[in-house]
Amino acid sequence: MSKRILVIDDEESLRDLACTCLEDLGGWETIPAPSGDKGLLQVQNEIVDAILLDVSMPDMDGFQFYEQIKANPKTHKIPIILLTAKVLPDDYKRFAQLDIAGIINKPFNPILICEQIAQMLAWKA
Repeated sequence: MSKRILVIDDEESLRDLACTCLEDLGGWETIPAPSGDKGLLQVQNEIVDAILLDVSMPDMDGFQFYEQIKANPKTHKIPIILLTAKVLPDDYKRFAQLDIAGIINKPFNPILICEQIAQMLAWKA
């Protein structure tokens, strides 16, 4: 059975690129979400094996989404990989305190993203 990844990013072109790479190169199923709010709805209604989460989004950022996922007994064990363009020194300290599977920097390499995710989650790519 194929792995299912919820891809949350407010940038449509980046979200579409990530989904296409994960489906075509990784053979995984993706569930796109344009915001943290929509992502929360998806994770309640779908079985998800992992979440690829943009950190900087309007309304609900990645940290707020993370807190809600980890606070819910139904979703707290879903591995989360952060997708971020702006990493400041303070962010690394904050990331180190989170229970995340890893971090992928934007712009990501479309050829390598599946390998990165598979390695972080100990999946076969």
